[in-house]
Amino acid sequence: MDLIEDIFEYTAKKVLAKTTFEYQGHKISLKKPWNRYSLVESIKKFTGVDPLDWSTLEESKKAIIKIGIKEEKKKELNKIQTIGECIAFTFEEFVEEKLIQPTIIYDYPIEVSPLAKKCDDLRFTQRFEFFAFGSELGNNYTELNDPQDLNKRFIEEKKREKAGFDEAHQTDYDYLEAIEHGFPPTCGISIGIDRFVMLLTNAKSIKEVIPFPTLRPKEINIMNS
Repeated sequence: MDLIEDIFEYTAKKVLAKTTFEYQGHKISLKKPWNRYSLVESIKKFTGVDPLDWSTLEESKKAIIKIGIKEEKKKELNKIQTIGECIAFTFEEFVEEKLIQPTIIYDYPIEVSPLAKKCDDLRFTQRFEFFAFGSELGNNYTELNDPQDLNKRFIEEKKREKAGFDEAHQTDYDYLEAIEHGFPPTCGISIGIDRFVMLLTNAKSIKEVIPFPTLRPKEINIMNS
């Protein structure tokens, strides 16, 4: 987490010669330290609801609806099969867009982090993401290097896939076999460079900062062709 703060602060100084600047009407500061919350803490802060009080899946879904879920999101909510997924869903729907200043969110539920190592609290994983202007800027986690645990996670992901979740992680048998031969402790950081460039250049759309944005093709008038 410290490294991420260092990278972003250093880059802002080199590019803009400052760490505080305007982005789309908001005053943003990349100067460390950033705000840091566990996923559960962030939900409590921005909704007043404590997900750790949820004891059943039904109770979790009722709490989410009570917060004020959009009608078009209820179908997605109905597919959810675990409390951990409900916690992640709550964050995405009610918290993420409110993270305007650079913020690190850590301890993600195991159900949405199939390749990450567990925390001391086995319901959560050693994973963090970082956000600014209401968007995710990157992802990090400690790699799961226990083949037996990983196999169990893949089995659970298959269940999620059957339930209709497009983002369910596919079973990677080659990866599983490789880990069985040995995998040293490691982690990785994924930074959304395009969104970081958006932040530094005050770009409103990601299409403004990537070399070859996907554009809608021009309509072809068959009658005149």
